[in-house]
Amino acid sequence: MSESRTIVVGVDGSAQSRAALRWALAEARPGDRVRAMLVRVRDELLPGTSYAIQPHGRIPVGDDSAYAGLLSSTVQETRGPGTPEVEEVVLSGDPATELNKASADADLLVVGSHGARPLTELLVGSVATQVVRHAQCPVVVMTAHAAQ
Repeated sequence: MSESRTIVVGVDGSAQSRAALRWALAEARPGDRVRAMLVRVRDELLPGTSYAIQPHGRIPVGDDSAYAGLLSSTVQETRGPGTPEVEEVVLSGDPATELNKASADADLLVVGSHGARPLTELLVGSVATQVVRHAQCPVVVMTAHAAQ
């Protein structure tokens, strides 16, 4: 009998992340663990000037229960009969960094790609690009075309 695997999936509620989760669930063998991770962007300080968009210099971020609800509903909508249970994890931080950390204990990492324009990706980078470059396990990237 083969050893069980851990498959980590980055989920953000997008069509691409749902396609990534669907693919991971189809790929999972009996005994495999599927971990769906939603990483909410950490509270960031804004400049403390009168021109700051938000009071008290913080970017507004929803509470963890809203993110947990989004993750749970995405998992429930995506899971079909006979698919494995999915461990749901909500974290705060940089999505690429947290997914790369999770790849250390994973056998496979699956993410969706939003198809950023080349200039945007060059300047800011994308989560998919960062995990392909830095993950410690094989990575599957679901494109927008694959999500249709």
